Amino acid sequence: MRRAWRERTDKARWRASGWAVIAATLIWPAWLVDGARGLFFAATLIPLSALVLIASGYTLRPARTARKARDGLAPEPAERTPGLWRTILRWSLAGPVGMIAAMAVGISYAVWAPGEAQTRLLIGGLIVPVAWGGAMAWTLADSRILRATAVLIGTALVGFGAAMLRGFA
Repeated sequence: MRRAWRERTDKARWRASGWAVIAATLIWPAWLVDGARGLFFAATLIPLSALVLIASGYTLRPARTARKARDGLAPEPAERTPGLWRTILRWSLAGPVGMIAAMAVGISYAVWAPGEAQTRLLIGGLIVPVAWGGAMAWTLADSRILRATAVLIGTALVGFGAAMLRGFA
């Protein structure tokens, strides 16, 4: 069966022989042992024969060479230069500032969305942990800490400002 998928020509012969082997592994135990035990043996022999077939064609591929990073891309989080103020700012952005921005999004949704008040409050409350998790992941992964600061503070200001403009009715 493996050769039938790999080869470009003569696929029918390899497919037929593969299906014949599978049929033999089903019929032989059922014939050898009666009833349900034979089907159990057959169900065990098919994966076992596939394992033997795969193990017989084992090849070791050479490892891929690492791709060289392009210039201009932000460094990976592990490659950033650590600093005490960056660490404190990053964790405060991921924690309380991200939570405040997520609450602004949830409250703004509860104020502006159409529908019943209970539904708006429930969905707005469900938005908060998802938005907070997204803010955390993005803040901790982004190498530009000032961009994250600006976006989170801007989101909080716009969200709470929009909620105050409308009021909860």
